[in-house]
Amino acid sequence: MADIRSCEQCGTAFVPRREHARFCSAPCRAAWNREHIGDLKAGASALVWAITAMGDTTGRLPRVRAADGPRAFAVISEAVWWVTIVDATLVRHHPDIYDDVMASQALAQRPLVEGTLTGLRFVRNRISDEADLGEFIEAGGAGPGGRQRHITSWTWKPLPDPALGSLRPRGQAWEMTRYRAYQSHLAGHPIGETFGRAAEFLKLAAAHASPITDANVHAG
Repeated sequence: MADIRSCEQCGTAFVPRREHARFCSAPCRAAWNREHIGDLKAGASALVWAITAMGDTTGRLPRVRAADGPRAFAVISEAVWWVTIVDATLVRHHPDIYDDVMASQALAQRPLVEGTLTGLRFVRNRISDEADLGEFIEAGGAGPGGRQRHITSWTWKPLPDPALGSLRPRGQAWEMTRYRAYQSHLAGHPIGETFGRAAEFLKLAAAHASPITDANVHAG
């Protein structure tokens, strides 16, 4: 069943190209933006705050050792949260810039970036529903020096199909898209690689989002 929505500006029914689409066309999005300048300013402020928090959190990952289990999982959970917050803020308030920066990625890189961000949304949704983050993480072997390794070398575990019976059909379809992205682009890959790829793209997109400046973005 197609996901049909009503445009928040003109009310026209449309089929969204992305999960959080709110408008049927670019002119409607522009008209809504002109009428909600305060919302856009709030979004810009939220983006500055979120991009700084994301940079702080992902920057801590390489410094956390495997021996510090509780801290390790706490930092990974924070990284998932802030990456997906920045991603959602950009998609909501700067969708054209987001799309342009995504389109500028190298042909082989674009599906990796898109799949990584979509897979992290799956992790966020699962742990928001009280799933244990440990179910997603392969902490590695316990060989000599294993506990001294940094957690950036930990990998995401492959997962069985999620139980989605509590969701409506459209919700099931979106969540299965996220799950497949997780399996393709996160499972078996190091978390350091995952967060590095996601943060690099999001910082680049934020640097192009007015009135965010390079100084704001890289301050974190």
